[in-house]
Amino acid sequence: MIDLRSDTVTRPSNAMRAAMMSAETGDDVYGDDPTVNALEAEAARLSAKAAALFLPTGTQANLVALLSHCQRGDEYIVGQLAHNYKYEAGGAAVLGSIQPQPILAAVDGTLPLDAIAAVIKPDDFHFARSRLLSLENTHNGKVLPLSYLQDAFQFTRTHQLALHIDGARIFNAAVALNVPLDALTKYCDTLTICLSKGLGTPVGSLLCGSEEFIRHARRWRKMTGGGMRQAGILAAAGLYALQHNVARLQDDHDNARWLAQQLKLIGVDVQEQHTNMVFVRLPDQQDTALKAWMAQHKILLSTGPITRLVTHLDVDRQALATVVTHWNAFLQAQ
Repeated sequence: MIDLRSDTVTRPSNAMRAAMMSAETGDDVYGDDPTVNALEAEAARLSAKAAALFLPTGTQANLVALLSHCQRGDEYIVGQLAHNYKYEAGGAAVLGSIQPQPILAAVDGTLPLDAIAAVIKPDDFHFARSRLLSLENTHNGKVLPLSYLQDAFQFTRTHQLALHIDGARIFNAAVALNVPLDALTKYCDTLTICLSKGLGTPVGSLLCGSEEFIRHARRWRKMTGGGMRQAGILAAAGLYALQHNVARLQDDHDNARWLAQQLKLIGVDVQEQHTNMVFVRLPDQQDTALKAWMAQHKILLSTGPITRLVTHLDVDRQALATVVTHWNAFLQAQ
């Protein structure tokens, strides 16, 4: 199968599996798993934060971050289409009694600072307390500009807000800008890093921040069911990914750019391409037929009026050429 539904579909390579099988383990709830400890130390080093915490999923990592930043009755300001607002089942509101204050993102994926300022609540018991600004980098494949990150960080200092970055694909942003990770993460208080998307691990995310914040987050991880035992088997995959799969993200970006160009040549309405994501507009009623056609040729797509195609380490240029060939055949058959 050629699977362009998401970069979450990646499978661990043989070398990653070997690292997992040979991992030294211990009980991580006791702090005794050396491989988990090594992964957390490496994440803290790369992000230039004092500490890091290994969690099973990105959703839980974001939830624990929100629970650690905010108390009941507090609010976080977030994008209307941000993952930790729209696609994480309302966990912060349901489990933390934390109110989201969504605003529309700009075309470039940033949250306009004037729009943020307009929704910050005054210190009045009628209102939820504005505590946190949450950004997403990348957002729909778009890389937040360094200048914006710097301005947003200074904005939060002025307005007494903490700044969290949902960095599920933050290494894609760093690779696209050709900068080390800490060039981005110095402009936030906390961030999450997903290991199971473009980095290719089977499971796991990291939450990075200050030592005090991570101590607090560790309690929330336990409370929300994320305390794991011999998790070094999973952490070994994360260590392998950080050591071997970061620079190669550029291949995914290049492949997405190539795919966008080739689809344009056969008449597909390509809307935009950023990092490892291509967005195309399909004519009315074509999405279901295209999905079925591609599935017959062992190509998996998540189709809709706007269809997202995501490149990753399990899809090479030859596979993408196959996608273009079958897409062109579909168009000719219409």
